[in-house]
Amino acid sequence: MNYRIAPSILSANFAKLGEEVDNVLKSGADIVHFDVMDNHYVPNLTIGPLVCEALRKHGVTAPIDVHLMVKPVDRIVPDFAKAGASYITFHPEASEHIDRTIALIRETGCKPGLVFNPATPLDVLEWTLDKIDMVLLMSVNPGFGGQKFIPHVLDKARQVRKMIDARKLDVSLEIDGGVGPANIREVAQAGVDTFVAGSAVFGAGRESDPNRYDSIIAALRAELAKV
Repeated sequence: MNYRIAPSILSANFAKLGEEVDNVLKSGADIVHFDVMDNHYVPNLTIGPLVCEALRKHGVTAPIDVHLMVKPVDRIVPDFAKAGASYITFHPEASEHIDRTIALIRETGCKPGLVFNPATPLDVLEWTLDKIDMVLLMSVNPGFGGQKFIPHVLDKARQVRKMIDARKLDVSLEIDGGVGPANIREVAQAGVDTFVAGSAVFGAGRESDPNRYDSIIAALRAELAKV
C-alpha cells in the first residue's frame, strides 16, 4: 500500500507558514492538510481560501487537502478550487444535498471526499463511495487540534477498507486526529493509507532548526514500514 503523510497546518507557525510548509515537505511529507473551521459547524475559526492561494503563490506544488468543517458547504467550494485545492472533503451532515456537493467539487476540478465524525454512521457511503476519491475518518471530534485518538474509529476504518476493496475502487482512506509514531502502525493495519498529523509533526524539534521535521517524518515512515 502507498502510505501518505499529510501534516495539518493547523498546528504550524502561521507567522512563517510558507517556510513551515516548505520544510515539512522537504522532510518527506506528501500532502498539505487544511483544516477549515467556520465557528458555526464547529466551535472554532481558522483559515480560508486566501491562505491556500498564498501557499500556491509561494511555490507549494504538493497536493493540498482541504477539509471543510463549515456549513453550508457549497458556497465556499469554488473559492478553494480557484485557490488551488487538490482535494475538498466535507461532512455529509453539513450539506443539504450530498450528491450535488460531490458533483460541484468534481466540476471545479478537485477531488471530492466525505468526512465522518467518530459517532457519525457510514450509511451514506453505500450510495456515494463510487463517486468520491477520499474517505476521511475523524479520530477526534472536530474543532480543535491536539486531542487524543478515539480507538473505536479503527473499527470504522476496517469497515470502510472492506467496502473500498470489495468494490475495487481507487479511494483513499484518510484519518485525522491524535496520530503519531506510537499508533500509526496500528492505524495502518486497520486499512488507512493517508495520515493527518498536526501537533505530532509541527510540534517536533526546535523551531530554529530548519531540519526539525526530518526525525518525526522518519519515525512515522519507520513504523509504517513494519506493517
